[in-house]
Amino acid sequence: MIKKIKHIFTLGLLKDNPVFRQILGICSALAVTNLLMNSLVMGIGLIFVTSLSSLTVSILRKYTPKHIRMMVQTLIISAYVIIVDIVLKAYFPAMSEALGPYVGLIITNCIIMGRCEVYAQNNPPLDSFIDGIASGAGYSLVLLTIAFFRELLGFGSLFGINVLGENWVNWVFMIMPPGAFFMLGILIWVANTYIPTKDGKAPAAGGGQ
Repeated sequence: MIKKIKHIFTLGLLKDNPVFRQILGICSALAVTNLLMNSLVMGIGLIFVTSLSSLTVSILRKYTPKHIRMMVQTLIISAYVIIVDIVLKAYFPAMSEALGPYVGLIITNCIIMGRCEVYAQNNPPLDSFIDGIASGAGYSLVLLTIAFFRELLGFGSLFGINVLGENWVNWVFMIMPPGAFFMLGILIWVANTYIPTKDGKAPAAGGGQ
């Protein structure tokens, strides 16, 4: 079981990462990564929704008619997203305002629907729950990596704490949308060059040519 869990997490975090391997969840990955705290909260929210949605879909998979399964999956995902949205608005109103509509848009995140349809629909509940955590963690890893460089270079801070001093000249480019595209492109290039794929093949030499 431990070996299986390790395999699932290896796929979700690196070899089959939903962002830099499957190119899913790009909108929120670009929108909220100007600050580490925003990225952390969004990542935690997505882990919560993905894991519990996958668990619920897996439990109900034998009782859900195939012709309405996509609607059922969307309803399940929506219920968990509403929970996240309510908790943020009730206990973290400033963070809820900072993330804006992107919390609600978790419902349409391709990562969640993809894991529900491809994995949870065909696997037992515990495995599906772990797969949801792994995929959410892989998404969070990408968000935090991008946000680390964007906040550090764009504001000279990490989690709102100034670390580069008052003499640091902020790179305004990094806190603008093009900065997010730039960092995501670099991350995808690094992943495709140095991280093996899920079938065990090593990246091609010379930057994947």
